[in-house]
Amino acid sequence: MNTRRPPRKSYLPPFRHTIGDEEIREVVDTMRSDWITTGPKTHLFEDLFRQHVGSNCAVAVNSCTAALHLSLIATGIGRGKEVITTPFTFAATAEVIIQQQAEPIFVDIEPDTYNIDPLKIEEKLSGRTAAILPVHYAGHPCEMDTILEIASEHKLRIIEDAAHALGAYLNDRAIGSFGDLTCFSFYATKNITTAEGGMVTTDDESLAEKIRLLSLHGISKDAWKRYGYDGSWQYEIQCLGYKYNMTDIQAAIGIHQLKKAFEMQKSRELIAKKYTKAFRSVPEITIPTVKKNVRHAWHLYPILVNTELLSINRNRFIEALKAENIGTSVHFIPLHLHPYYRQRYGFKRGDFPIAESVFDREISLPIYPRMTADDVGDVIAAVQRVVDCSCA
Repeated sequence: MNTRRPPRKSYLPPFRHTIGDEEIREVVDTMRSDWITTGPKTHLFEDLFRQHVGSNCAVAVNSCTAALHLSLIATGIGRGKEVITTPFTFAATAEVIIQQQAEPIFVDIEPDTYNIDPLKIEEKLSGRTAAILPVHYAGHPCEMDTILEIASEHKLRIIEDAAHALGAYLNDRAIGSFGDLTCFSFYATKNITTAEGGMVTTDDESLAEKIRLLSLHGISKDAWKRYGYDGSWQYEIQCLGYKYNMTDIQAAIGIHQLKKAFEMQKSRELIAKKYTKAFRSVPEITIPTVKKNVRHAWHLYPILVNTELLSINRNRFIEALKAENIGTSVHFIPLHLHPYYRQRYGFKRGDFPIAESVFDREISLPIYPRMTADDVGDVIAAVQRVVDCSCA
């Protein structure tokens, strides 16, 4: 490792999107067309995405949060039900459960992948359990075979939070083709982006149609079907729905992002390999685990700083990297440590010790296709300098 590399002179942000001329031209084409909201490009994006992950159906929506919410509604999860999930996730995962007047039941994570520990799920099952909502943290797939067995035995739904997992594979099978419903994010920081946006994939056509209906106010015909030459102004409100649809402007970006997905994935994999090679022999750093039957999506590259070997804690380590002009982030503050969950459910530190231990030490290093070889080298050198200056 080249620890003599000089510090960066300019700030390297934790993330930069990869938007090219193709996306820009497609957006301009959309804006010059007669259709800018949900229409032909949204439906094309859905079809391309369905093929990409190997599912029968895909429904585009305006966020992964919307995708999760609609998936809960479509599977009948509401008041009095319980959904098993992980506390080591973003706000949306549990919020949508609570918004459905159901209860999130947290299960601690595995100490290596930081995904929900399937061996602890059955301990939390009750007569009110309706679904399991696994989160594929950082892009490493959960142990879906075990989770599928539990769900089958107890007649539970599986709704996957795959916000990090586009491009991830388990046993040569793409995430997006396992559970009853899988929810993806196209937020600006994700592996592909539509600025804001999400997708639900499923093999169940009836669930897909429910979600499509719910995403547009419960109206029987979307605007594309009403306002085209062969359309009709007549429609029916068939259920209480939401305004969760994706626009053609967003889909125009997504169409070309999806075409680049494999190449952008290779870029992430290359950066991850460089980090892993550099830090594998550094005892002060724990690198991510990648199981043999997995292709990691590398949405994040989360390291753990082994603070017992250092004179500084994680927060000061982050500050030291920032002083080196290296931007980082932390994923995630466990949900049970936030004031809302403490006050509503009485959670306290110690309830989910593995999630807490990972949070206390985790740093997400920059990993995105626009990073140059020099950028990656700067990150590696900066981490090593901080370690060298902070050894206990």
